[in-house]
Amino acid sequence: MAEAEASRWISTFLDARAAELGAARNTQLAYGRDLLDFADWLARRGLGFVDAGREAVEDYLVHCDAQGFSKATRARRLSSIRQLYRFAFEEGWRADNPALRLTGPGRTKSLPKTLSEDEVTRLMEAARTRARNPADRLRDTALFELLYATGLRVSELVGLPVAAVRGDPRMILVKGKGAKERMVPLSTPARLAVSDWLAHRDAEEEAGRKAGRAVSRHLFPGDGREGHLTRQYFHTLVKDVAVLAGISPARVTPHVLRHAFATHLLAHGADLRVIQTLLGHADLATTEIYTHVLDDHLKELVLTRHPLARKG
Repeated sequence: MAEAEASRWISTFLDARAAELGAARNTQLAYGRDLLDFADWLARRGLGFVDAGREAVEDYLVHCDAQGFSKATRARRLSSIRQLYRFAFEEGWRADNPALRLTGPGRTKSLPKTLSEDEVTRLMEAARTRARNPADRLRDTALFELLYATGLRVSELVGLPVAAVRGDPRMILVKGKGAKERMVPLSTPARLAVSDWLAHRDAEEEAGRKAGRAVSRHLFPGDGREGHLTRQYFHTLVKDVAVLAGISPARVTPHVLRHAFATHLLAHGADLRVIQTLLGHADLATTEIYTHVLDDHLKELVLTRHPLARKG
């Protein structure tokens, strides 16, 4: 793969990761360095991201070990490569993920960050009151209700076509990464919030049409290149709403709300495969991490709330 192609893969992946996860700058820089090193190593062997197989990834990890890198560094490098290829698979750049089943050097796997149901309720209330402009309050409410009701990726949420919500549907069709489609149900609060926002949005669009402006096909029009609200704008909005809700903004990103959606569903008895379908995960192994989050939650409940825990 040409150097320019490798740079395009890395920059696109890191931009999406920053928008969806709110990754710290130092983490982004570390991932960028890891992937550039992997790209250089592949290039010296006449390979690139697009044609490297599992064996090449394994050989690179052996190379890292031989260089004397620490266990933490090797684990991070594998994590960088695995996430890059998962992104590439979801974007349709590759038909497989050569790093999917590889095991690292034994670093403890971190669990997804999530929020309690009470914290999500506070976020919803804050979203309804944050903006001074009534139109922005309607939009913000629709964004947050939709995200928590569906578990959409932030890119799917901000790019949702307005046609998807016409007619007060109980379910909406979402086109995810790699152009894969799935159906997700809407909760009653989400439907009401979308209906309120849609009425205002349509009135604004009609006024714009009469004034000679182009009509947007997106539910959440914006000034970005794609014509809809940008991921970066929504990421900042989430932080602002978290502050108003009295929650540390460091704990809240669009992706954390997606995690909350899945974790709360699982806690209320949803089947893991149903959650896999709703989240648009290609592999059940990606969804299984939520069982560990729930295990931790249940353990904490037993240790802090059980009557016997108060004795002794």
